[in-house]
Amino acid sequence: MRLSTFYALSIGSIALAQSDYPELPIDYLLTSKPTTPLPQGSPWGCRTSNGTNPYPPYTGVIRSYDWTVARGFKAPDGYEKEGLFINDQFPGPLIEANWGDTIQVTLYNNISGPEDGTALHWHGILQKAYPLEDFNPNFLYSTNDVKDGWTVFLVFNNALSRMENLLHIPLSQTFTELGGITPTTHPNKGPVILSDYYHSSSLQLEEAAVGTDITKVAPFSNNNLINGRNNFDCSTKDANDTTPCESNAGITHFRFTPGHMKFKARSHPLLTFYHPRDLQVLILKSVVTVGIGQRVDVIVEGLESTGAFTMRSVLADCSDDYQPLATAIVYYTREALLRGSNSTAWPALADSLADCGNDDISLSVPWFPITPTEPTITQEIEINVTRNETGHYLWTVDNSSFRADYNDPVLLLSNQGNDSYPEDPEWNVYNFGSNTSIRIVLRNPGFAVHPMHLHGHNFYILAAGPGEWDGTTIVNPENPLRRDTVLIPAYSYAVIQFEADNPGTWPFHCHIAAHVAGGLYFTVLERPNDIVKLNIPDIMAQTCDDYVAWQQTVVVDQIDSGV
Repeated sequence: MRLSTFYALSIGSIALAQSDYPELPIDYLLTSKPTTPLPQGSPWGCRTSNGTNPYPPYTGVIRSYDWTVARGFKAPDGYEKEGLFINDQFPGPLIEANWGDTIQVTLYNNISGPEDGTALHWHGILQKAYPLEDFNPNFLYSTNDVKDGWTVFLVFNNALSRMENLLHIPLSQTFTELGGITPTTHPNKGPVILSDYYHSSSLQLEEAAVGTDITKVAPFSNNNLINGRNNFDCSTKDANDTTPCESNAGITHFRFTPGHMKFKARSHPLLTFYHPRDLQVLILKSVVTVGIGQRVDVIVEGLESTGAFTMRSVLADCSDDYQPLATAIVYYTREALLRGSNSTAWPALADSLADCGNDDISLSVPWFPITPTEPTITQEIEINVTRNETGHYLWTVDNSSFRADYNDPVLLLSNQGNDSYPEDPEWNVYNFGSNTSIRIVLRNPGFAVHPMHLHGHNFYILAAGPGEWDGTTIVNPENPLRRDTVLIPAYSYAVIQFEADNPGTWPFHCHIAAHVAGGLYFTVLERPNDIVKLNIPDIMAQTCDDYVAWQQTVVVDQIDSGV
């Protein structure tokens, strides 16, 4: 139940120095290898965020990256632990691209001790017409579960949409994409990742999430990080904990200059913000809510100052945590950084912590207007928690807790014309058939907040609030807020809608890892008659065969939902 990005199941070297992201170009990424096209003066031509549908153009440029996933040890907050890392970096390596570029990644799985598969999923990339590349367990293992020593070539075809997006493995990662924003004069300070952080291993957290102790179903985080850093008091470790630990490991610093700057996080005086997914109208705010899996851009008014200020990320009151506060330093001169900051928090920060929901959705209006069509189906879904006959706690969707079957991935089955599996309740598949516009009323009568994330779509948030939806109220009906993750606090609801323009088997799940591990997950089966027309490449069939052969000698220890 955390309102800061990511449940860090695998992080962690007492290498205290972390990866720092560079300041990004103001206008666009200009390279000669590959050549950046500049039709009408920019890679995206004359397109702008408030005059063009925000879905990508096609530049024809391929941005290539090589990634190796392997185990290692790091100590982001001074407490050393083992984790999974891309290219031995934490936070993960930065991808830079222009709006409309293609991202090409060659992935090497060097996970050993023990060996394991891994899965990658990209936030902010809809994979239209490419559902095979969504990369989610139980979705299609032939592409996403990459065995030890395997290499996979990933191509995201014209896949970028505007602004910051996230990749998780489940370790944090980010890429930044530049383009098409009407006010283009703001220095871009690069991505800022907010993450609650756990000193326990991922296996320990998963076991607790599906255990018999209700107080551990949502484990308490040990820290809160900004770009992989925050201080931790090692004297608070358990007496018998011999893990190497160094107090005051250091926090992240950001160099500012007077004037407007683009920034991704909660920051100091007079910021305006918009949601990167589809670019919402700018709003004057002093505090921004960022749920797990969500992205927010902010524009900060730089001061005529030579001082230093404290940037704060605080986990909300509904979160389970031992250390809710993470800080970073925003500074204007080196001398100010050495002096440190004595700035105080905006009063609005403390006032906001009791609210575990979205910021007021009525205030966020997309620059490029899109009006939802009339829904052809409305589905009501209840999310809750239950205790099974063995005394273990599980999270449920309509009283059913999801459990993946890696040997029968749902997209592959649907491609083969087999849509009978929704009759098995543990699969939690909702077959929406040939419906063209799908409305879902999400009800949360339980005690926990859930950041619900849908793959393959940006949805309209039509209404959200405490209690029950009245069945009629729609906020900004002509041009509602669009996102791919919505916060649903305890005893609350959210009404979302999306156009069925992307045939596939799309996961819809809570983005708190403890909750999805406990089964809070269902699949949106969209236009199955078109799924059978998908051409699955032969190389994926070969990967399936290889994975099945690997399973003959390795028992997958699936103690939770499998996601």
